[in-house]
Amino acid sequence: MDIISLLNFFIHIDKSLISLIDIYGFWVYLILFIIIFCETGLVVTPFLPGDSLIFVAGTIATKGVLNLGILFIILFVAAVLGDSINYWIGNKIGPRIFRSHTSKFFNENNLTRAHNFYEKYGGKTIIYARFIPIIRTFAPFVAGIGEMSYFKFFVYNIIGGLLWVLIFLFGGYFFGQISFVENNLTLVIIGIIIISLIPPIIEYVRERRKGF
Repeated sequence: MDIISLLNFFIHIDKSLISLIDIYGFWVYLILFIIIFCETGLVVTPFLPGDSLIFVAGTIATKGVLNLGILFIILFVAAVLGDSINYWIGNKIGPRIFRSHTSKFFNENNLTRAHNFYEKYGGKTIIYARFIPIIRTFAPFVAGIGEMSYFKFFVYNIIGGLLWVLIFLFGGYFFGQISFVENNLTLVIIGIIIISLIPPIIEYVRERRKGF
C-alpha cells in the first residue's frame, strides 16, 4: 500500500471499515483486534489508525452493524495486550543495546536515565501517551527499555487502555447519532487526526527551541 492509498484509508476509514464488514462479516472483530494490537504493540506499525478507527467503530455500532459490548472487550484487550507485548520487547532488547560506553545514545547512562524517568513519571506518561499517535506506540517500548516496574506499568496500562477505548468508542457511539457527525463523518475523522497530532508537534517545537 503506497502513501496515497494509506492516507486515503485513514481519511475515509468509515467507508473502509464498512467495506471490511461487508466482505468479512463477523471476522471484522478479529481484524479490528489485530489493527489495534499492532498499532500499540509493534514499534514498526505506529502509522496504523487508532483513535479514528475506534471512534468510527463506535459510530457504526449505532446502526447495529457492530455490537458495542463486543467492540469494547476486544479493543480494550487488544490495547492492553499490545502495550504489554511492546513493554516486554523493549525490556528484553534494552539491556542488550544499551551496553555501549562510547555511543552517544545507546549507552548505560541513557538507560539509567530512562529507568529513573519511568519510575518517577512513568505512570502518567503511559496514560497520556495513549492519546498521542506514534508516542502511543513507543511509550511502552521505552518503558520496557527503562526497566520500569512491570506491576506499575501494567496498572497504568489498564487505566490508560480503559480510558482510551471508553472515550473514543463511546464518543463515536453517542456523537455518531448526531446528524451533523453522521453526515460529515469524514471531516470529523480528519479533525480527530489533526487534534491528536497537535501535542507531539508542540513538543517537537519546544525541543527545537531549546536547541537554539
